[in-house]
Amino acid sequence: MPEEKIFTIPLNEVKEVPHYRRARRATKVVREYLARHMKSESIKLDPKLNEKLWERGLKKPPSKIRVRAVKDEDGLVSATLVE
Repeated sequence: MPEEKIFTIPLNEVKEVPHYRRARRATKVVREYLARHMKSESIKLDPKLNEKLWERGLKKPPSKIRVRAVKDEDGLVSATLVE
């Protein structure tokens, strides 16, 4: 039985890095957050989630994002954007 949770991930710490690294850092923050809360190291991000993080460019990622995370029996966590 897959485990499913919805998270609102704060991306405030992204503002501490230089402008030219912010969207890349936001992707890492989402992966780290899901690894910690879903207790799995293998995480796959949906392309729409990635597009949302990069929507306003490299310098201005969103301040928070809602994500639906589903963990399979294998331990693979797939994250999709909640609209």
